Amino acid sequence: MMNYSPAPSARHAASGADPAVACVGLTVRRGRRAVFEGLDLEIAAGEVTGVLGPSGCGKTTLLRSIVGTQAGVGGEVRVLGLPAGARALRRRVAYATQAASVYDDLTVAQNLAYFARVLGAPRGDTERVVDLVGLGPQAGQRVGSLSGGQRNRVSLAAALLGEPEVVVLDEPTVGLDPVLRAELWTLFGRLARAGAALIVSSHVMDEALRCDRLLLLREGEVVTDTTPTELLASTGAADPEAAFLAVIGRTTP
Repeated sequence: MMNYSPAPSARHAASGADPAVACVGLTVRRGRRAVFEGLDLEIAAGEVTGVLGPSGCGKTTLLRSIVGTQAGVGGEVRVLGLPAGARALRRRVAYATQAASVYDDLTVAQNLAYFARVLGAPRGDTERVVDLVGLGPQAGQRVGSLSGGQRNRVSLAAALLGEPEVVVLDEPTVGLDPVLRAELWTLFGRLARAGAALIVSSHVMDEALRCDRLLLLREGEVVTDTTPTELLASTGAADPEAAFLAVIGRTTP
C-alpha cells in the first residue's frame, strides 16, 4: 500500500480523539479468495469519508464489515468502541444498502413509521427525515409506485431515523439526477458537521471532491488514504478520475 500524503487516521490518532471506526487486521475471505488481508484502518467522527474505487474492489465488503453483517470476518472491527454488529449499536449505527430496503406495498410515511417504531426513534422523526431527503410530496404514495431513485431515498430516510452517530451508505446516489445528488451530498456534509461519521461508498470519481477524506480501494487494498486537495496536488491531475488513474499507475507493479 502506498500513501501520497500523511494518512488522516494518523492525524486523528495524534489528536487523541477516539475513532468512530477502527479495523485492526481485518481479513475477509470469500471462498478461496481473500477480499481483505490484514487491513488496518481508522475512521473519525465529524467527517464524510468516501470509499471509492471500481466495482469489485471491496467497497461493499468493507461497509458490511463495519456494520457487522459481513460473514467470514477475521481480525477486529470496533465501532464507537464496541464490536461491530453489537446489539448496543443498533440505534447508533445506520446502514443503507445499494438495493432499497423498504416495503413496496406500504406508503413512504408508513415505511418510515414502521422503522421508527423498531428503532424507538423520537415522535415526529419521520417528518424530519422525509424533509431531509426531499420526499414530502410523495409521503402518501406507495413505495412500489416510486421511481428507483425515490425508493433509494426512502431507504436513506429510514437510515437517518433517530440521528445515528455512524451512517454507512453504499452507493446512495445511484440513479439520481445531478441536482438531487448535489443536494444529498450537501446533506451528508451537514450531518458530518453535526458530529456524525459519514462513510459513503461510490464508484463515481467526481463525488470524491465532496468528501473530507478519501479511501481509494483497488483489489481489496487501500491504495491511498488522503483528502481531495492532497489527491489532486500529489498527482498533478485536474480531476478525481484522472488522479485515481494516476494513483493506480503508481501502485501497479
